[in-house]
Amino acid sequence: MKDNVYIIEKQIREFVRTKPLNRMPDDTNQVIFDEPLIKYAGSDDELFIQYKKIIGTVHMTPREALAAAYNEKPESLPARLSVISWILPIAENIRKSNRKEKLQPSRLWSYTRWYGEKFNEALREYVVKMLNEKGYKAAAPGIGLHFKQFNNEKGPYSNWSERHIAYAAGLGTFSLSDGFITEEGIAHRCGSVVTDMILPSNTHSAATPYANCTFYVNGGCRACIARCPAGAITETGHDKIKCLEFQRREFAGLRENLKVGNTGCGLCQTKVPCEFKNPMKKSSKLKKN
Repeated sequence: MKDNVYIIEKQIREFVRTKPLNRMPDDTNQVIFDEPLIKYAGSDDELFIQYKKIIGTVHMTPREALAAAYNEKPESLPARLSVISWILPIAENIRKSNRKEKLQPSRLWSYTRWYGEKFNEALREYVVKMLNEKGYKAAAPGIGLHFKQFNNEKGPYSNWSERHIAYAAGLGTFSLSDGFITEEGIAHRCGSVVTDMILPSNTHSAATPYANCTFYVNGGCRACIARCPAGAITETGHDKIKCLEFQRREFAGLRENLKVGNTGCGLCQTKVPCEFKNPMKKSSKLKKN
């Protein structure tokens, strides 16, 4: 089992470190993502059943996701499955560029949302292929034919939430802004792969699902509220509909100029205490400002 972990993590880190896709399209010297955080969850974790209530009945369990990918019945799969979950921290220069903005994302941040996620998709496909070549079943539920998005009165949601998978793997907790605060902060992208390879499960040992968010712990931080140009973040949480409508309306020109399909925003993920560290952990590694 330890050998499998070593191989998987070595291959993922090498992919992130060496692949040209992890570079800005107009500057090959600018890395998009730093070294990833990687952890694992077991398919028998009760959280995956709870997500059907928290997110929606359509949210797949790891077993359902892997079975769908292979057109098999869930009960036909091995008793134990594993989920590989990773965090791709956004590089410092990109975060710095977005700190300066007040109304829309920077060019570098916009490219990160578009091209960075394309890299994340390629990483998912790479991990699946790597596991298949070793004789294991594997699937990336966050992409492909079986990934679906829905809408309700609260806004969009999907049948595979990468943030919730990361929480199950013990990679961090949620924030007031609806982001996910890891030991490397909130400015990142995340991804995952389900496999029948048996891997050790990490525990989600946080005291609460919001244990890394200063606002929920002691009410002492409202930085993301002030940073939101849409007014979509309040003390009651994040209004996903208001947020997305603002982005569609106000960033249309930016998307056209940069020739990307999505710019994201990320103002609430930069120039905030949780940008590049867990603000509730005194020993969090400090980086240059």
